Amino acid sequence: MVEHVRIEKVLNNNVLIAEHPTYKEVVLIGKGIGFNRKQGETVSFDKADKTFLLKGENEKEQYMNLLPHLEQELIDFMNDVLVYIEDRMGQELNEHIHIALTDHIAFAINRAKKEIYFSNPFLFEIESLYAKEYQVAREVVEMVQKQMGIALPEGEIGFIALHIHSAVTDKALRDINKHNKLISRFVEIIEDELDIKMDRSQVDYNRLIQHLHRAIDRVHHGESLGKENRLAELLKNEYPVCYNLAWKLIKVMQKQLNKPVDESEVLYLTIHLQRLSNKS
Repeated sequence: MVEHVRIEKVLNNNVLIAEHPTYKEVVLIGKGIGFNRKQGETVSFDKADKTFLLKGENEKEQYMNLLPHLEQELIDFMNDVLVYIEDRMGQELNEHIHIALTDHIAFAINRAKKEIYFSNPFLFEIESLYAKEYQVAREVVEMVQKQMGIALPEGEIGFIALHIHSAVTDKALRDINKHNKLISRFVEIIEDELDIKMDRSQVDYNRLIQHLHRAIDRVHHGESLGKENRLAELLKNEYPVCYNLAWKLIKVMQKQLNKPVDESEVLYLTIHLQRLSNKS
C-alpha cells in the first residue's frame, strides 16, 4: 500500500514539509516533489528520494532558516551526499546530520570561495579513532571537488568525519569534540612529562589514542577492567615514571568527565606509556 502524507509547507521545487500521522513533521526531498504543489494536498512517500524527521519546533526553524541561503544545486547535491554516506556506512543516519552537515558544508564551500581556511588540530586523532568515517569523509570532499568545483582543505575531512560519526553513533557532536579535546590534552601532558614528541603515524601512537578513547567510553558506561593487584605492584616498581604519569592522566580524566575512573585503567595506560617512552 502506497503511503500518502499531507503537505504542510512547500520549501522549494525539491523539498517540502509534510504531516505524517505517526511521525508528525517529516521532510521529503526529491526531484520536482514540490513543483506546483500547495499546502493541504497529499503526496506519496514513494515520490521522495530521501525523508527525515523534524524533531520539534527548534529543528524545523533551523531547517527553514537554512534553506533560503542555499542554492538549489547544493540542496540536490547534499541529498546525494547523505544517501552516499548512508550506503557507505551501511546503516541509517541520525536525522540531525541533514541539517548539521548541510549547514557545515555550505559554510565550508563559502569559506573556500573566499579563501578562508580553518585548520583542524585533531586531524590525526580523528583519523585514528574513526577510520571508516574519515575515509568516507575524504570521499565526500572529493565529491565536493568533482561536482561543485570547490577544493576544500584537508582539515574539512576531519570535521565531516565527526558529523558522520555523530550520525552513526547518535552521540552529540559537542560530546565528541569534548572527548577529542581531552585526548589531545592527554597527548600534550604525555609529551611534556616524558619529554618526547610522538610520531602521529606510528602504530603505538594509534594504540594509545584508541586506548584513551575506549577508556573514556568505559568511564561513561561505568565499566571496570577488573582488579590486578600483582600487576599494579610490578608496574609501580618497574616503571615508576610512567605509572605516576598514568595516575596524573586518570585524575585529569576524572576531573574533566566529572565521573569516577576505575583504578585498573592506570595499569593498562602505564603499559602504553612505557612502550612510547622506550621508543623516544
